[in-house]
Amino acid sequence: METDDLSAHIHSLDPAVGLRAVGALHRLAEQVEAAQVRAAREQGWTWEQIGDALGVSRQSVHAKYRE
Repeated sequence: METDDLSAHIHSLDPAVGLRAVGALHRLAEQVEAAQVRAAREQGWTWEQIGDALGVSRQSVHAKYRE
């Protein structure tokens, strides 16, 4: 499902359509998060700063994205 389709599918009354949209949103969020974590690390951010920005511990973000 493409991002353009998401807005139309999010408000669907059909749970099959709505749940597929939720899955697509989760995948998109993971991609955006990974890209931003990578950018933050390239700019010298610490794992603690990244964790704070994401609202998680530095340990959890480091475990997920360790280099």
